[in-house]
Amino acid sequence: MDRAIMTVRGAELLREELKNLKSVDRPEIIKAIATAREFGDLKENAEYHAAKEKQSFIEGRIAEIESKLSNSEIIDVTKLSVSNKIIFGSTVTLLNIDNGNVVTYKIVGEDESDIDNGLLSYKSPLSRAMIGKSIDDLVELKSPENTQRFQVTDISYH
Repeated sequence: MDRAIMTVRGAELLREELKNLKSVDRPEIIKAIATAREFGDLKENAEYHAAKEKQSFIEGRIAEIESKLSNSEIIDVTKLSVSNKIIFGSTVTLLNIDNGNVVTYKIVGEDESDIDNGLLSYKSPLSRAMIGKSIDDLVELKSPENTQRFQVTDISYH
Protein backbone atom coordinates (compact mmCIF):
# COMPACT_ATOMS: atom_id res chain seq x y z
CA MET A 1 0.00 0.00 0.00
CA ASP A 2 1.40 3.39 -0.98
CA ARG A 3 1.68 5.90 1.80
CA ALA A 4 -0.89 8.60 1.22
CA ILE A 5 0.14 12.14 1.94
CA MET A 6 -2.00 14.69 3.69
CA THR A 7 -1.75 18.09 5.27
CA VAL A 8 -1.68 18.65 9.01
CA ARG A 9 -5.23 20.04 8.76
CA GLY A 10 -6.39 16.94 6.88
CA ALA A 11 -4.98 14.70 9.61
CA GLU A 12 -6.62 16.85 12.30
CA LEU A 13 -9.99 16.54 10.59
CA LEU A 14 -9.65 12.76 10.39
CA ARG A 15 -8.66 12.57 14.08
CA GLU A 16 -11.70 14.70 15.01
CA GLU A 17 -14.00 12.46 12.97
CA LEU A 18 -12.46 9.35 14.57
CA LYS A 19 -12.91 10.79 18.06
CA ASN A 20 -16.56 11.61 17.31
CA LEU A 21 -17.22 8.16 15.86
CA LYS A 22 -15.73 6.45 18.92
CA SER A 23 -17.07 8.73 21.65
CA VAL A 24 -20.49 9.73 20.26
CA ASP A 25 -21.69 7.64 17.32
CA ARG A 26 -20.53 4.23 18.55
CA PRO A 27 -22.14 4.56 22.03
CA GLU A 28 -25.36 5.92 20.48
CA ILE A 29 -25.69 3.00 18.09
CA ILE A 30 -24.99 0.49 20.87
CA LYS A 31 -27.90 2.03 22.81
CA ALA A 32 -30.09 1.98 19.69
CA ILE A 33 -29.35 -1.72 19.17
CA ALA A 34 -30.19 -2.49 22.80
CA THR A 35 -33.45 -0.54 22.53
CA ALA A 36 -34.37 -2.25 19.25
CA ARG A 37 -33.74 -5.68 20.82
CA GLU A 38 -36.45 -4.90 23.35
CA PHE A 39 -39.00 -4.78 20.52
CA GLY A 40 -38.86 -8.55 20.26
CA ASP A 41 -38.44 -10.84 17.25
CA LEU A 42 -35.17 -9.79 15.61
CA LYS A 43 -36.00 -11.41 12.26
CA GLU A 44 -38.69 -8.85 11.49
CA ASN A 45 -37.35 -5.98 13.58
CA ALA A 46 -36.60 -3.13 11.14
CA GLU A 47 -35.17 -0.87 13.85
CA TYR A 48 -32.73 -3.55 14.91
CA HIS A 49 -31.56 -4.25 11.35
CA ALA A 50 -31.18 -0.53 10.60
CA ALA A 51 -29.15 -0.03 13.78
CA LYS A 52 -26.93 -3.04 12.99
CA GLU A 53 -26.36 -1.68 9.47
CA LYS A 54 -25.40 1.72 10.89
CA GLN A 55 -23.09 0.02 13.39
CA SER A 56 -21.39 -1.80 10.53
CA PHE A 57 -20.88 1.50 8.70
CA ILE A 58 -19.47 3.20 11.83
CA GLU A 59 -17.06 0.34 12.55
CA GLY A 60 -15.96 0.29 8.91
CA ARG A 61 -15.33 4.04 8.91
CA ILE A 62 -13.35 3.78 12.18
CA ALA A 63 -11.14 1.08 10.65
CA GLU A 64 -10.73 3.11 7.45
CA ILE A 65 -9.67 6.28 9.31
CA GLU A 66 -7.29 4.38 11.61
CA SER A 67 -5.69 2.76 8.56
CA LYS A 68 -5.36 6.09 6.74
CA LEU A 69 -3.77 7.78 9.74
CA SER A 70 -1.33 4.95 10.36
CA ASN A 71 -0.36 4.62 6.69
CA SER A 72 -0.08 8.27 5.74
CA GLU A 73 2.67 10.81 5.66
CA ILE A 74 1.55 14.06 7.23
CA ILE A 75 3.32 17.04 5.72
CA ASP A 76 3.52 20.34 7.59
CA VAL A 77 4.29 22.81 4.83
CA THR A 78 5.11 25.52 7.38
CA LYS A 79 8.15 23.49 8.47
CA LEU A 80 9.53 22.93 4.97
CA SER A 81 12.22 25.12 3.49
CA VAL A 82 10.51 26.47 0.41
CA SER A 83 11.99 28.35 -2.48
CA ASN A 84 8.97 30.20 -3.87
CA LYS A 85 7.91 27.13 -5.80
CA ILE A 86 4.55 25.40 -5.78
CA ILE A 87 4.70 22.28 -3.62
CA PHE A 88 2.26 20.02 -1.80
CA GLY A 89 0.42 22.15 0.75
CA SER A 90 0.90 25.41 -1.15
CA THR A 91 -1.97 27.81 -1.62
CA VAL A 92 -1.80 29.04 -5.19
CA THR A 93 -3.59 31.91 -6.91
CA LEU A 94 -3.95 31.61 -10.66
CA LEU A 95 -5.10 34.03 -13.34
CA ASN A 96 -6.91 32.33 -16.21
CA ILE A 97 -5.23 34.00 -19.18
CA ASP A 98 -8.12 33.19 -21.51
CA ASN A 99 -11.02 34.63 -19.51
CA GLY A 100 -9.43 36.76 -16.76
CA ASN A 101 -10.91 34.72 -13.89
CA VAL A 102 -8.82 34.43 -10.74
CA VAL A 103 -8.93 31.20 -8.73
CA THR A 104 -7.16 30.09 -5.58
CA TYR A 105 -6.45 26.48 -4.68
CA LYS A 106 -4.63 24.70 -1.88
CA ILE A 107 -2.86 21.51 -2.96
CA VAL A 108 -3.87 18.77 -0.51
CA GLY A 109 -4.09 15.01 -0.12
CA GLU A 110 -6.64 12.96 -2.04
CA ASP A 111 -8.99 12.50 0.90
CA GLU A 112 -8.94 16.21 1.66
CA SER A 113 -9.80 17.45 -1.81
CA ASP A 114 -12.95 19.54 -2.17
CA ILE A 115 -12.95 21.62 -5.33
CA ASP A 116 -15.92 23.71 -4.15
CA ASN A 117 -13.80 24.89 -1.21
CA GLY A 118 -10.60 25.38 -3.20
CA LEU A 119 -8.92 22.16 -2.02
CA LEU A 120 -7.28 20.40 -4.95
CA SER A 121 -5.82 16.89 -4.80
CA TYR A 122 -2.10 16.75 -5.49
CA LYS A 123 -2.90 14.00 -8.00
CA SER A 124 -5.27 16.17 -10.06
CA PRO A 125 -4.13 17.23 -13.54
CA LEU A 126 -4.04 20.91 -12.54
CA SER A 127 -1.97 20.24 -9.41
CA ARG A 128 0.47 18.12 -11.38
CA ALA A 129 0.80 20.94 -13.92
CA MET A 130 1.41 23.51 -11.14
CA ILE A 131 3.90 21.70 -8.90
CA GLY A 132 7.37 23.14 -9.34
CA LYS A 133 6.17 26.40 -10.89
CA SER A 134 6.95 29.86 -9.49
CA ILE A 135 5.17 33.22 -9.45
CA ASP A 136 4.59 34.56 -13.00
CA ASP A 137 5.11 31.09 -14.53
CA LEU A 138 2.63 29.80 -17.08
CA VAL A 139 0.61 26.69 -16.23
CA GLU A 140 -1.06 24.82 -19.06
CA LEU A 141 -3.85 22.36 -18.45
CA LYS A 142 -4.37 20.29 -21.57
CA SER A 143 -7.48 18.27 -22.27
CA PRO A 144 -8.78 16.66 -25.45
CA GLU A 145 -11.13 19.62 -25.98
CA ASN A 146 -8.77 22.53 -25.29
CA THR A 147 -5.81 23.92 -23.40
CA GLN A 148 -6.42 26.25 -20.48
CA ARG A 149 -3.63 28.66 -19.66
CA PHE A 150 -3.03 30.15 -16.23
CA GLN A 151 -0.45 32.51 -14.79
CA VAL A 152 0.72 31.93 -11.22
CA THR A 153 0.10 35.21 -9.37
CA ASP A 154 0.69 34.16 -5.75
CA ILE A 155 2.03 31.26 -3.70
CA SER A 156 1.70 30.97 0.06
CA TYR A 157 2.61 28.28 2.57
CA HIS A 158 0.28 28.12 5.57
